[in-house]
Amino acid sequence: MPPKMASVRFTVTPTKMDDLGGISDTSPDLSSSSRVRFSSRESVRDASRSEAYSDSSLATTAVEPTSERTTNPMDSGEDRSQTSVTEENSKLLEIDRRKNSSLYQNHNEKDEESYDRNLALFEEEMDTRPKVSSLLNRLANYTNLPQGAKEHEEESEGKKKHSKSTRMGTIMGVYLPCLQNIFGVILFLRLPWVVGTAGVLHSFCIVFSCCCCTMLTAISMSAIATNGVVPAGGSYFMISRALGPEFGGAVGLCFYLGTTFATAMYILGAIEIFLVYIAPDAVIFQGQGAAEESAAMLNNMRVYGSGFLLIMSFIVFVGVRYVNKLASLFLTCVILSILAIYTGALKSAFAPPEFPVCMLGNRTLSSLHFSQCAKTVETDNVTYTTDLWDLFCQPPGQLNATCDEYFIHNNVTIIQGIPGMSSGIISENIWSNYLQKEEIIEKVSLTSEDEPGAVSHEYVVTDITTTFTLLVGIFFPSVTGIMAGSNRSGDLKDAQKSIPIGTILAILTTSLVYLSNVILFGACIDGVVLRDKFGDAVKGTLVVGALSWPSPWVIVIGSFFSTCGAGLQSLTGAPRLLQAIAKDGIIPFLRVFGHGKSNGEPTWALLLTAVIAELGILIASLDLVAPILSMFFLMCYLFVNLACGLQTLLRSPNWRPRFQYYHWTLSFLGMALCLALMFISSWYYALISMVIAGMIYKYIEYHGAEKEWGDGIRGLSLSAARFALLRLEAGPPHTKNWRPQLLVLVKLDSDLHVSRPHLLSFASQLKAGKGLTIVGSVLIGDYLENYGEAVAAEQALKHMMEQERVKGFCQVVVAQKLKEGLSHLIQSCGLGGMRHNTVIMGWPNGWRQSEDSRAWKSFISKGLLFPCAAR
Repeated sequence: MPPKMASVRFTVTPTKMDDLGGISDTSPDLSSSSRVRFSSRESVRDASRSEAYSDSSLATTAVEPTSERTTNPMDSGEDRSQTSVTEENSKLLEIDRRKNSSLYQNHNEKDEESYDRNLALFEEEMDTRPKVSSLLNRLANYTNLPQGAKEHEEESEGKKKHSKSTRMGTIMGVYLPCLQNIFGVILFLRLPWVVGTAGVLHSFCIVFSCCCCTMLTAISMSAIATNGVVPAGGSYFMISRALGPEFGGAVGLCFYLGTTFATAMYILGAIEIFLVYIAPDAVIFQGQGAAEESAAMLNNMRVYGSGFLLIMSFIVFVGVRYVNKLASLFLTCVILSILAIYTGALKSAFAPPEFPVCMLGNRTLSSLHFSQCAKTVETDNVTYTTDLWDLFCQPPGQLNATCDEYFIHNNVTIIQGIPGMSSGIISENIWSNYLQKEEIIEKVSLTSEDEPGAVSHEYVVTDITTTFTLLVGIFFPSVTGIMAGSNRSGDLKDAQKSIPIGTILAILTTSLVYLSNVILFGACIDGVVLRDKFGDAVKGTLVVGALSWPSPWVIVIGSFFSTCGAGLQSLTGAPRLLQAIAKDGIIPFLRVFGHGKSNGEPTWALLLTAVIAELGILIASLDLVAPILSMFFLMCYLFVNLACGLQTLLRSPNWRPRFQYYHWTLSFLGMALCLALMFISSWYYALISMVIAGMIYKYIEYHGAEKEWGDGIRGLSLSAARFALLRLEAGPPHTKNWRPQLLVLVKLDSDLHVSRPHLLSFASQLKAGKGLTIVGSVLIGDYLENYGEAVAAEQALKHMMEQERVKGFCQVVVAQKLKEGLSHLIQSCGLGGMRHNTVIMGWPNGWRQSEDSRAWKSFISKGLLFPCAAR
């Protein structure tokens, strides 16, 4: 029995014999007592590409292809006697080995990696149990850029990837980007106000219906995304390839406009946080009175918003790598802010924060104009008036001044703005309290004397008229962003598994956060504070920040940076969506926006996006921009559901998604819910968005480039035609339903021109736009030899039908004889119940004077051919 052999790995590197100097042609000894194991093909390929190694390496092992001694350990003695290495060659090999020891070491490490990578058996186990260092590294390199943005930036810097780029998994590639895109400014600035206005029950219904809409859309989107790779363009690519270029272009542009207005909404939200809660003294315009203050704030929003947009556009233009570097910071701000809300809500159950609110009767007072919540104060038995007295009494500072009637008959009290979770305040916030514009925010549980009083800026009043439908439109943008994972399917390790799991998990997480926050806000915060949109009753403090722990600044700073990050992401993604539409060429006037920098960055598209976003900023109101944004996103989601449901019903051969938990009923339910939310939030915005989409659809239909993508609309037409033909085959048509079905026989000259084009005009007038028209012609000859001529003849007939405005079909038959060809046309034209019942042919010229006596017989036989064929 042979002894146990040691395992040795040799790397075979191709080397020219001329470079070996004194090395003889004899092959070095391969000791057959050692088992030879060659590294993987990938490592050998990598070694051959390494110039430093291939040029300096002399360690070449030659193996005779016909020798089998390397596999037989008993033949080692014969190998030693037949081959040898000279002493000079051994010295050269030893010198070269020492000289390039580091190169060997690095190369062997690469070989080990290549060899280990081939152990695919353990890849799944490594993915399910990642190392802590690997997880931290992925979090540090987290990016929320759309697909292709990072590669464009690396190309502009001249970087070349020597190895395959790292693919992302479910958490880093789909879940966290969706989470960051869904959570936004509405959660921090408007959700408490929605809860205070609509009440806990109505708010729960609003949030639940919006989350159900996005969940159903995510199910449909997962089915489409797992049916193939979704490149840059995301939803546009899904809809255009499923419903055709017309629907894809129309909805794609609507989705682009929605993403662009989302940039404006996030910028306005960031400016509102900055001017109201961070730096109120930074305002440029100021006004006296409620109306002037409101107008001045709008002007401040426009000025600061335009400046913010300019800075963000410059950052995106210079390089998206800066956006990528800040992605981890923005994500951290969102997560910490949400955790701070939950921590503060739990803490309020046993230690509610001090959050006093000054009330006059049952009316809420704005604490921005006074410092002490009292009418008068006593100091050394002397009564003095306060700032609050001076606001309601004239002349100020005098106890015998003339005061407002309501101020005289009602007392000033202080209530706790955040009584805590265990206070039972949810019983007051359970029902809705919709208000009209300029109406005073009141606390119903407090008693007051109903005296007429002036409604001045000393009270906290509503800035807009609130309704259930308005709140739906304002809240819905907070659940968008579900396509962040599908937009980057090319960067995922397993897109068909990560997109459904990551997207649905992100929607479940955000839905749970929104629904729980609705209950927490209603259970912890007083209704008058919730309805105070800008925190006037609490000296301009963000309500969510006052509830959070350990400090209100956690929410203020976190929401500001997260909102800025969301604005940057929208400003980065919208130009790429427009670029994807422009590169498809379906909308001619947008082709210029398909060009950009040398690395593919959409410069012109970024410029147009900034201009449109500026229009949204000029509106200067978050509450007015949000419904516009909702319309565009709802229309996009509607067509995603339609695409999935249509493909499922048609059972297209290429419709084989790996995601199996979908059904056409869910898709149509999501489509109906999207349509309902559109008209609930704003019926006139819904009609305007539909008109815009319809105009784009008709423009692409008439002037756009023709694309054959095998869309579902063509499949629907085929299914409808098949169904109709089968129904027509059931029996002969009734007299009331009779239509002229014309077969027009025309003659083509040698140049394939119709000799009598007036026959087509006569046929069009005869059927008056109804019935069926088939234009047929016969070519004399052999079909195989005249196939090209037959195709050209069909094109000529189609062109002539377009000129004469005849809608129908054409058919060209190649036959050995004219009579046989006409017989074939008359017998075989049409399909099922759509067959001709009338034949039109040209009357022969000069048939009376014809020298051929068979001419009139031939014409009569043709005329008799049709009724014979009909029988």
